[in-house]
Amino acid sequence: MGYFRIEGPVRLSGEVEVSGAKNSSLPILAASIVSPRPVVVENVPDLLDVHTMIEILRAVGFSVEFRDGTVRVIPSEEANTDVPYELVRKMRASFNVLGPLAAKYGRAKVALPGGCSIGVRPVDFHIEGLKKMGFEIEIEHGFVVAKRSKIKSARITLPRPSVGATEHLMTTAAVLEGIEVSIENAAMEPEIVDLQDFLRKLGAEVEGAGTGVVRVRGGIRASGEIRHRVIPDRIEAGTYAIAIAATGGKGKVRGLRIDHLGALWEVLEKAGVSLNMGEGEVEIEMNGRPNPLSIDVVPYPGFPTDLQPQMMAFLSIAKGTSHIRENVFHSRFLHVDELKRMGARIEISDSTAIIEGVEKLSGAPVKGTDLRATAALVIAAFMAEGVSEIHHVEHIFRGYERVIEKFRKLGGRIEYVGVVEYED
Repeated sequence: MGYFRIEGPVRLSGEVEVSGAKNSSLPILAASIVSPRPVVVENVPDLLDVHTMIEILRAVGFSVEFRDGTVRVIPSEEANTDVPYELVRKMRASFNVLGPLAAKYGRAKVALPGGCSIGVRPVDFHIEGLKKMGFEIEIEHGFVVAKRSKIKSARITLPRPSVGATEHLMTTAAVLEGIEVSIENAAMEPEIVDLQDFLRKLGAEVEGAGTGVVRVRGGIRASGEIRHRVIPDRIEAGTYAIAIAATGGKGKVRGLRIDHLGALWEVLEKAGVSLNMGEGEVEIEMNGRPNPLSIDVVPYPGFPTDLQPQMMAFLSIAKGTSHIRENVFHSRFLHVDELKRMGARIEISDSTAIIEGVEKLSGAPVKGTDLRATAALVIAAFMAEGVSEIHHVEHIFRGYERVIEKFRKLGGRIEYVGVVEYED
């Protein structure tokens, strides 16, 4: 297992291009299971998680090619619906194949999922939703077995907005001919709208994505090859925008959807960052230390939990005390102790991080604990004086395409020491 060696401080500058959204690519690839026709998905990032989903599709029996950002999936009339544990354990999104496989082939067996260790993220919402649609569910020896039984229309109310559950139930309902499913208290992220657009191309009747209620009238009526282009990755875009601001730099992030990051732009402007927005691009400039802020992390369209660690790194040098309240994953603070090793002053009280700004951070050996926490430590290392070594960085290859190349293009002094190992 290798590590990043980063030399700071540096003012990141220049331009960086945003890749396709990981969090759209994965549910759309999972949804390709339900298509009777070949599917071509474009603008797919070359990431560990994407390769894992491709391997799941191949294990099921589909033919899959991935080249130059395009995935081509050719479905199979017969499938192996027992998905191997060694694939499912690598990421939570793999669980989303359970419903589509059971709906299309009658039965599926999928292991309870793994992924980043950022707190409890139960799949109970998924399972209860499938039951309401008439699936028989059994949990045995760490696996979930779903059988298509007395399928029926259903009104499903999620206990809280869950992106994964919303996507899973949408896709499953789309296969079930003749039933109507409403998903209430649905997550509203742009990636769910992207999935809706894909399911519509398959002929499914889906409406309401991007609002709190999604309605699906089941039935796939695809003809010919289905093509879809994935939206830009808003979390990647936000990460590079925060990195430029945190290092007091001036740079441009290109190829993004400005409207997908409204909460971030509001926060950055309050922090004192100068933003110049154009069509599909934003220029960021920051001089001096940021203003202290109070941020509530909430589901979309609020400030995203996937940018919380990166923003915490930025606010660690604020001119005063900031507060970040995490309302999505209450234990998503594993990066705090690592930032403190670099000189940050942060205390946790319940679900709130209290960040007393310091003048500067210092390079130190630290450890990545999950995908976004590792991105935050990379940003902190660029901010810090001296050399930092970030260990357990393999997390970052799950969610950031060509991350070393892109940071170097912005002037970052970063190198990977060792051989890249694609393991959690």
